[in-house]
Amino acid sequence: MSILASLKRLVAGSQPTPVDLLYAAVVAEARRPDWYVDGGVPDTLDGRFDMVALILSLLLLRLEEVTGGNVRHPAAQLSADLTDRFIADMEGNLREDGISDQAVPRHLGHMVAALGGRMGAYRMARGDAAAMAEALNRNLYRGADVPVAATAHVVDATRRLSGRLAATSFARLSTGIMEPAN
Repeated sequence: MSILASLKRLVAGSQPTPVDLLYAAVVAEARRPDWYVDGGVPDTLDGRFDMVALILSLLLLRLEEVTGGNVRHPAAQLSADLTDRFIADMEGNLREDGISDQAVPRHLGHMVAALGGRMGAYRMARGDAAAMAEALNRNLYRGADVPVAATAHVVDATRRLSGRLAATSFARLSTGIMEPAN
């Protein structure tokens, strides 16, 4: 379901699910202007996709930590539901952009593969600023020449977001809240 569909459901009186709330928080975080202004992320369809993939990856990695490898842990289901929500949103965006019905599955396959690849890269780079900068240069900036200060901004912001997610209990995440309790 796209963000627009979620908003329509909300206006119609349906209560958003925790997955809707978490995904909306991911998108809101990805749309923060500082990523694009101070971080030099291209304000394009690809740049916005890459930001959603970055933020969603960080959240999914946090949920992965919670599961401790237990696929029956409720965090594993939440992770699967968030991934499904991402796919539904991307499908809605593709259709809104006029992509044909026959081409949508191929595009979705590429997007899901990109999310998985980014998760792997960001998982390996966590805790190492240089490795994260390298992963961001490959995946977020797609090899473009970006000022060091811009990359440093995104590395630092990513570190802070990861810290906030680590401080957020699974109980809060499972209710749709992506911030630690005050």
